[in-house]
Amino acid sequence: MHPKPTQVRPIQRMAQAVSKCSAEASLYGKCILADYNSVHKDMCAKEFLKLKDCYLAASKGGK
Repeated sequence: MHPKPTQVRPIQRMAQAVSKCSAEASLYGKCILADYNSVHKDMCAKEFLKLKDCYLAASKGGK
């Protein structure tokens, strides 16, 4: 069964939201890469929360 043309699949919605958060994703990635040999819990929590907030806002159409 094919989705209706006006129906947006969840993966499409996710891709659209993620594409709006490239700056936040870049900052998070740079934080992880800065010391990738000793990644630990909450190492980049601030950057991750910014990325998460951006994604949530974008997925709801807020960004």
